[in-house]
Amino acid sequence: MPQSDPSPGAGSGVGEPLIRFDRVVKRFGDNTVLDHLDFTVAAGERVTLIGPSGSGKTTILRLLMTLEQVTDGVIWIGGEPLSHMRKGGRLVRAGERHQRQVRKQIGMVFQQFNLFPNMTVRQNITEGPVHSLGVPKAEANRRAEELLEMVDLSDKIDAHPTQLSGGQQQRVAIARALAMSPKILLLDEVTSALDPELVTGVLDVLRTIAETTDITMLCVTHEMQFARDVSHRVLMFDGGRIVEEGPPEKIFGDPTEDRTKAFLHAVLD
Repeated sequence: MPQSDPSPGAGSGVGEPLIRFDRVVKRFGDNTVLDHLDFTVAAGERVTLIGPSGSGKTTILRLLMTLEQVTDGVIWIGGEPLSHMRKGGRLVRAGERHQRQVRKQIGMVFQQFNLFPNMTVRQNITEGPVHSLGVPKAEANRRAEELLEMVDLSDKIDAHPTQLSGGQQQRVAIARALAMSPKILLLDEVTSALDPELVTGVLDVLRTIAETTDITMLCVTHEMQFARDVSHRVLMFDGGRIVEEGPPEKIFGDPTEDRTKAFLHAVLD
């Protein structure tokens, strides 16, 4: 159904948020996963989503990557609708071409590394910039070398993914996402598939990115210390809604809601 085309920043009195969910509903059959969700993320802000499994956190990331489509409501990226497109002063459902264009601002690192096994590390990182963004091959190669130095894998540039540990593959996946120069980096439980001894290396890379870049980060994680360290803001989810939100020192140190207290007690003890 077409919707009116409101100014997404109307009445805010501040700059345009980079991400805005406007009364977003997502249903799978009779199951409502997101229930009229409103929230924003500012440019350069690092926001972590916490909460029990099934509370809607990963669905938010999948909607942003257009791997799923909204049931109702509108998602905005940098003042442009992602889930919809403007047509004659109205918002109508967006087609794939429009979504692909807006989605270029977003990179995502998944639980599984999803590297191309038949390509070297270098090729995995340069494939997207060269073929999707039209970056010259020499420039893409130079950027790949810089990113591999950042994730401490310079010596693996000509290796294949099967020659790498899980932690090394995930660090390559992070470099690959950054090679597309996104404004927004989505992180979906990026350490959950790793052996415990490999987790620290991946989280250290993400801490470095947080400290040395102004990229906007939206993160789903059960690594509460990591969330405390890198986040500007933490959102506690339950039943497709935000139960509580605030700076990490407030959420982890002195939560207000009983649901937040119970969740943190379960995951921290």
